[in-house]
Amino acid sequence: MGSTESSTHEGFTAEERAAMKERAQEVKTAGRRTSRAEKAAQAERDVLEKIAGMPDADRAMAERVHAAVTAAAPSLAPKLWYGMPAYALDGKVVCFFQAAAKFKTRYATLGFSDLAKLDEGTMWPNAFALTEVTPEAEARIAELVKRAVG
Repeated sequence: MGSTESSTHEGFTAEERAAMKERAQEVKTAGRRTSRAEKAAQAERDVLEKIAGMPDADRAMAERVHAAVTAAAPSLAPKLWYGMPAYALDGKVVCFFQAAAKFKTRYATLGFSDLAKLDEGTMWPNAFALTEVTPEAEARIAELVKRAVG
């Protein structure tokens, strides 16, 4: 029986499926490494490689976010998380950068997990839109990241 209406699939988008595949590969790859130091060094190389492969606007922001996060919270370890640069404490992601190109959105995002200590009363933001990383935005990122691991 045919229908004249076009049907839409409400499953995952191609970008979401790709992110899930990237995450599965990240887990598989991390399991193969031997020492903690080797895992940490490779994880940082993976993040820097991912940033280097981003489109120009996203790459410029990701580089500045990476520098701000690693300077503000040296206890956070860079790693890939669903194909995005992320920063973890004891293996658990605290914050991440999502390029605008990743899901074809109009802005990049700096997001925080529920582990981030950013609580303010009964409601607070856990993600921030980024259209440019200015010195003011960089200072705000550093302040948020310090609070997040505080």
